[in-house]
Amino acid sequence: MQKTLFRLSVLLVMCFAIVLLISPLKGAKAVSTGETRQVDTVAHRGASGYSPENTIAAFDKAVEMKADYIEIDVQRSKDGKLVIIHDTTVDRTTDGTGHVKDLTFEQLRSLDAGSWKGKEFSGEKIPTFEEVLSRYHGKFGILIELKAPQLYPGIEETVAMILKERTLDKPQNEKIIIQSFNFESMEKMNTLLPKVPIGVLTSSKTHTTDQALNEFATYADYFNPNYKIVNKELVSKVHAHGLKISAWTVRSQETADFLLEMDVDAIISDYPDYVDPRN
Repeated sequence: MQKTLFRLSVLLVMCFAIVLLISPLKGAKAVSTGETRQVDTVAHRGASGYSPENTIAAFDKAVEMKADYIEIDVQRSKDGKLVIIHDTTVDRTTDGTGHVKDLTFEQLRSLDAGSWKGKEFSGEKIPTFEEVLSRYHGKFGILIELKAPQLYPGIEETVAMILKERTLDKPQNEKIIIQSFNFESMEKMNTLLPKVPIGVLTSSKTHTTDQALNEFATYADYFNPNYKIVNKELVSKVHAHGLKISAWTVRSQETADFLLEMDVDAIISDYPDYVDPRN
């Protein structure tokens, strides 16, 4: 009988050890004070570490890697079409030249937005805002950045109109978020879409004062800083003002691990698997 009990005890210990070995050590769920807290993984311009940024290839890769959100950059063509591209010129990420605002949609669509990343991405196109909404809403969240909105007067109204047409002006579970470095633009977006969460982007410590955070909290829901200015004190202060914090941009495992330790609410990364290796 004693031998049987001993063998059962050994077997239970071995089973427990196996479970620990196969369980993820870290990931999109961070453990804090005995509670499991969700940390959202945001694929920066899609899974842009692996595929050409802001293309269908990068967004599809983010789907494959089970990101919680994709982050996209919205600008406007010369003839009024909303397109997804980061730089205000097409020079870096396409085979063309010129400012986005000076090129028609037809001209933008004719460009190769993939070959710079690798021959296997040849022929990738600059997507439209509506194309991304149609293809990905419902699969995961979409973090919409208005890129240099001061160059595109009225872009806030256009974005709001498109979201309302798709009944995305009342998103569930914050699956649509709008952010920008342009604070006036975000105040405007909050007026146009009061039920859509708003984020403010910054890399400046001058925006981390209580006065600044109080002001942001009047119209924003997220304070989204460069990871280089993040520390425990800032995270606590942001939360104390009723805001969530999403840090950017992760391009190393060390940075992802640091931000997980800081207890941020979301991590914006070119490499979603650095945040959640289970993906």
